Amino acid sequence: MSTLERVFGFQQLRPGQERVVTAVLAGRSAAAIFPTGSGKSLCYQLPALHLPHLTLVVSPLLALMQDQLAFLHSRGISAASIDSAQSREEASAVMTRAKSGELKILMISVERLKNERFRNFIAQVPISLLVIDEAHCISEWGHNFRPDYLKLPDYQRQFGIPQVLLLTATATPPVIADMQQKFAIAAEDVVTTGFYRANLNLLVEPVSGADKQRRLEQWLGAKAGEPSIVYVTQQKTAEQVAARLSQRSIAASAYHAGMPHEAREAIQRQFMAGQINCIVATIAFGMGIDKSDIRNVVHFDLPKSIENYSQEIGRAGRDGQPSDCLVLANRDSLNVLENFVYGDTPELDGIRYVLDELLSGSQSGEWELMLNQLSEQSNIRQLPLKTMLVQLELRGIIAPRYAYFAEYRFKYLLEPEVLLDKFDGERRQFVEALISTSQRARTWCTVDFDQLYGQHQAERGRVIKALDYFQEKGWIELESKQMTEVYALRDPGFDPVALSAELHNYFSQQEASEIRRIHAMLALFASEQCLSQRLATYFGDANAPQQCGHCSVCRGQVARLPAPPALPPLAEQDVYGLCDGLVRKHQELKGSEPSAECLTRFLCGISVPLFTKLKARQLSGFAALENYPYAEVRSWLQAQAGA
Repeated sequence: MSTLERVFGFQQLRPGQERVVTAVLAGRSAAAIFPTGSGKSLCYQLPALHLPHLTLVVSPLLALMQDQLAFLHSRGISAASIDSAQSREEASAVMTRAKSGELKILMISVERLKNERFRNFIAQVPISLLVIDEAHCISEWGHNFRPDYLKLPDYQRQFGIPQVLLLTATATPPVIADMQQKFAIAAEDVVTTGFYRANLNLLVEPVSGADKQRRLEQWLGAKAGEPSIVYVTQQKTAEQVAARLSQRSIAASAYHAGMPHEAREAIQRQFMAGQINCIVATIAFGMGIDKSDIRNVVHFDLPKSIENYSQEIGRAGRDGQPSDCLVLANRDSLNVLENFVYGDTPELDGIRYVLDELLSGSQSGEWELMLNQLSEQSNIRQLPLKTMLVQLELRGIIAPRYAYFAEYRFKYLLEPEVLLDKFDGERRQFVEALISTSQRARTWCTVDFDQLYGQHQAERGRVIKALDYFQEKGWIELESKQMTEVYALRDPGFDPVALSAELHNYFSQQEASEIRRIHAMLALFASEQCLSQRLATYFGDANAPQQCGHCSVCRGQVARLPAPPALPPLAEQDVYGLCDGLVRKHQELKGSEPSAECLTRFLCGISVPLFTKLKARQLSGFAALENYPYAEVRSWLQAQAGA
């Protein structure tokens, strides 16, 4: 009996799976570009059992890892993960199993590779195959772009991993070409099974912003009890829409990243079990959701891109039964989508600030930074700041070493004397030193590592190990704060002026690409051609029918998207009145006038770290022009400044 049948219970592979598995078992790198829910995971799980060494899987989400591990364990496959939810001891136990050759599959997040200790460990373990899940993230032009993914080709070379398998559901031809080139994959080993799914009815309905809620209630009311997901852009919209649906006797639950973790988990479990049938969610919901009978996916707000749209509708009808995917389309929320993009482009001054910090803060050849602190000081949001650090790595200027928590504090759950009595000899002296040097406020004690080392030669590692042990025993409650990242400075001779301009140009290109992506999506929804065909073409699938017969266009309903409500000309706005509060506060804090970019962000309601410090949200002009296109507001302000 074959491994496929004995372990996985399948009689045969699907055609796409067979091509990928054959390539991997023949020793070649490959890419599997299959629609959501069509068996990408098996493409690495089956070969992993036949390859001589470890299969290392890089996955972007903890939830995805846990689901896959549960499946592998249920099939008796030796697999494990190293993740942020584990204790140091648990991670060490996994490393030991990997070193001994007992593990067949190890799953990690890409960020784990920033840790020097982990990289040293991986370098000692023979690896047969590197698997990259959601592999479109390795392209700067892929959606959900994760900057750390850009370093994976370097890691493959560094660890001498002979083969790579890339897995994704949403890669356009340019992204596929980028992936293929970065990992030297032969064209015949890039396997695309097509994006067209005959059971999905793609429907776009032009609805004005004011009428969307009524139309949603009408639509879902006619489909009572059918498992449905409604996607929205903002957390507050998720709450409002779910509440209104519930008032209309359509039981719905909101789901977004701002909710407590336990509440989200509970809602997801209930949805999977069929106890809740309607979820109103931001894009935080859906990754790793393997519910086969979702009958409806409704986009209440425009999705962020065609890639996001295809991933989100891909959650419908995995059982092969007909399912409806409806977009309630208008241009009202277009500026909100674009503003998210503009807010992520750092200002030139901010980039220069980071480079100056790097040069002045790394006299010893090492640079320590706290991401949240550097984000505040440079006025660059945390995600683009991470992107910038990766760009500096790729240019050979810095290299990650390790990260540590700068501050540990604890609360006694039993009296210090009782804790001390649990030890004797040298250990008792060590614990006594730890207790006596920790500064106690009312309830929390802060550990003083410098004093412990200076007076008692107590190594930082030993102190942290002891604190973890105390917590495990239930003797203390432990908190760690202020994650500090440590980089080595590789090239101190760079020119900060030239490099600032180069990086600013890079971010501007990213911005333009994202804006084009939004407009490509609008063009898709307003298409006069079959929507299924247009979508398939976008992803390079030439085999979809010219007319599917079941999308809104094929049914004779071309979407003419209503224009947003007319706005008064910007020339009628009082720029000084709107910006006066911010200008005053900026001068008090910085001693200078805010830039046109800063004022544009303020008027369009885009949050940046500086605005938290200035309490900008409380000023009357904040978000006063949020309904206007960002680029128009910026041009208008620049013209005012030049006048």
